[in-house]
Amino acid sequence: SKLAALFKHPLYNIPVPEVTEKDKLFIINPMEKFSLRSSGSDEWVSSSKAETLLPTGKTAYDTYPTWLKFHIGINRYELYPRRDPLLPTLLRDLATQRIISSVQKSGGTQLKLIMTFPNYGQALFKPMKQTRDQETPIDFFYFSDFERHNAEIAAFHLDRILDFRRIPPVSGRLINITKEIRDITTDKKLAKTFFISPAGNVCFYGECSYYCSTEHALCGKPDQLEGSMAALLPDKTLAKRRSWRSPWRRSYHKSKKAEWELNPNYCAQVRETPPYDRGHRLLDLIDMAILDFLMGNMDRHHYETFEKFGNDTFLLHLDNGRGFGTHSRDEPSILAPLQQCCSIKKSTYLRLQLLATQPYRLSDVLREALAADPLAPVLAEPHLQALDRRLGKVLVAVGHCLAR
Repeated sequence: SKLAALFKHPLYNIPVPEVTEKDKLFIINPMEKFSLRSSGSDEWVSSSKAETLLPTGKTAYDTYPTWLKFHIGINRYELYPRRDPLLPTLLRDLATQRIISSVQKSGGTQLKLIMTFPNYGQALFKPMKQTRDQETPIDFFYFSDFERHNAEIAAFHLDRILDFRRIPPVSGRLINITKEIRDITTDKKLAKTFFISPAGNVCFYGECSYYCSTEHALCGKPDQLEGSMAALLPDKTLAKRRSWRSPWRRSYHKSKKAEWELNPNYCAQVRETPPYDRGHRLLDLIDMAILDFLMGNMDRHHYETFEKFGNDTFLLHLDNGRGFGTHSRDEPSILAPLQQCCSIKKSTYLRLQLLATQPYRLSDVLREALAADPLAPVLAEPHLQALDRRLGKVLVAVGHCLAR
């Protein structure tokens, strides 16, 4: 196993700083009873007033559901540990737990559902919109591209292989539209959008601002539909998150360019602007740009952090569905933060160099990681080959910076 060998490599065994109580997202309060109730909200809420305390009562940690152990394990330095014994179980739960509720997630340009399990765990379901071998049309703007379920699955594994561990766990899953969505939904707006197509397939389209119409309906075969199931982060009432606008955000306009596209010295002003003027925030942003370039994701307008940890923490890499849309062409502008700032974490650079060598080739380790997913093969082969080509381009960009 190339993947097992990779994770045993010294570069994947650099210790994280010691985690103190203040570095944990939740302080467990043993005095408070732990009771979860269905709240009707997107995510679970505690029985007590929402505080920084996670109410876990007197029950033994061993009896907690896996999703709750995942939430308790989040700290200032990582979303989950490198050798997380929970990960296989959590991925299996996402793929197999019985679904007792399906409601549409509000907001966004495309249809997403919140699925609830009997153990109160929840997942964000993104349905299949296009086949593995379809590419985003060359004339599409990045903001009108489909969100792909297989991109969410592949992004989670790629993020882990790069040792960022900033994407919540994602598994593929085959859903029965009739039994696991239509028959159990309490969402009246969603319920009104189901129909049987002329081919006899069960279809629905939900309500959203972009791709929710009969022309963009999601149809099963006859009611089986692929999708990605992503573990939800703790409810925002328990763990506030701050949303940050990316300095390298695109203009989201058909003809206007963003300032960073016009000013080659743009990074100099970013370096003087908080929170990029101290700490490792700028380097974390460059990590994220490298991840996005490898996936071909142009849609990174915002990122989030857990508010409790202030500016000294990792960035959450959420919403990766617009990655892996094209394999035949690369988008060099995604690497602008790296090219303009000429900065990169030494550990990231060394890992990228390692992943460009034959024993640990990036395409091989990602292929191996994705082979365990219920929807394997997750990516078409040309997308895996494109990763090696793009990794080479990242290393060339760093080489130019070193030469300068």
